[in-house]
Amino acid sequence: MGESAKSAAGDSAVGGKSAADVTDGSAAVVGVRSGIGAWTAEETRRAIAAAKTIVVKVGSSSLTQPSGHLDVGKLEALAGALANVRLAGANVVLVSSGAIAAGFGPLGFASRPTDVATQQACASVGQGLLMAQYEMAFGRYGVRVGQLLITAGDTMQPQQYRSARRTMATMLELGVVPIVNENDALASNEIRFGDNDRLSALIANMVCADALVLLTDVDALYTAPPKEPESRRIPFVPNVTAMIDEIRVGGTGSGVGTGGMVTKLEAARMAAVSGIPAVMTCASNAGPALMGDGVGTAFAPVKQRGSAKRLWIKFASHPQGTLVADAGAAAAVRAGRASLLAAGVLEARGDFAAGDAVWIDDEAGNHLARGLVAYDSEEVPDMLGRNTAQLRRLLGDEYAHPLVHRDNLVLV
Repeated sequence: MGESAKSAAGDSAVGGKSAADVTDGSAAVVGVRSGIGAWTAEETRRAIAAAKTIVVKVGSSSLTQPSGHLDVGKLEALAGALANVRLAGANVVLVSSGAIAAGFGPLGFASRPTDVATQQACASVGQGLLMAQYEMAFGRYGVRVGQLLITAGDTMQPQQYRSARRTMATMLELGVVPIVNENDALASNEIRFGDNDRLSALIANMVCADALVLLTDVDALYTAPPKEPESRRIPFVPNVTAMIDEIRVGGTGSGVGTGGMVTKLEAARMAAVSGIPAVMTCASNAGPALMGDGVGTAFAPVKQRGSAKRLWIKFASHPQGTLVADAGAAAAVRAGRASLLAAGVLEARGDFAAGDAVWIDDEAGNHLARGLVAYDSEEVPDMLGRNTAQLRRLLGDEYAHPLVHRDNLVLV
């Protein structure tokens, strides 16, 4: 086997210009299991009930009246369920949509505006109204809440990601329930989450959550849209990555929210491959879901939890370029735990700096992995096709290292 297909098993760190870590350490597998494989529905729900840190996502349609106005009764019921969990000793993070939905009614609109500028204005008004209601609702139980508005760009950049992670960790240590929402007033259509389902899965990784609860306006996942006669409820999904293509789902179900069942399945998949059990149900079932009752659809983890850095690379990093691997290097990358060496790279595309995320593609253009590159894009062309000995002799010791070290590479 040539050097392009070898794993750099002896490397302890990326040489030259090292890729920046996103976190100080890694998280252990959580829940009631010591490993992954063949989780039962009972084990999955028991892990959710025993979770010490829980991320709960609620959508706009679960917090509003049919007219689009904020439904204070629904919000208070949700706050009560979450406050009970917090008072029982668990950390709770609430990812809440609803800013635009809460704002367009008071501003005189009969329905949700469609142009971006008006939506952002509604979000600016509605976010304050939403937080005021949450503060009163949680305050009845003596629980303090805090607001955290995030854009997609905040999760893509390592420094901002670490900052948000530290802020939420400190809030949880102080007994505060962070209420997270995308910063709709500033987010652009080009770079945004678009709904909070994906954001909730990223937040679950960010806070090393033990469980993710997705609350929506339907009570569970079904084999087809629930209105169809042959549709049946799916109470448990042991492997969402294997099942996701077999289920026909609808798009956005309401005129208030932006997400649909597809985005909720993607959030459940992100949680599952991150080692986090999840449950999806309607907001009125929040209490029973958090207690591990058999409501909604439970999703078992399918992998052990990796380090926070690797989870960031896989789900939050924003690749700035592409490294095209030859057949041997592509096979080694696919096999897992192999560094990408310059000898196995045919081409570098894009403008990136050392430490940036890049795609690793095969010659057919298929994405194989994401990784943090160890060199600037201007340096890489002179390195391509050269083995370690050649790089050391021609360019110096600082270039005799992998382009992407295996510790900074995650399969997609």
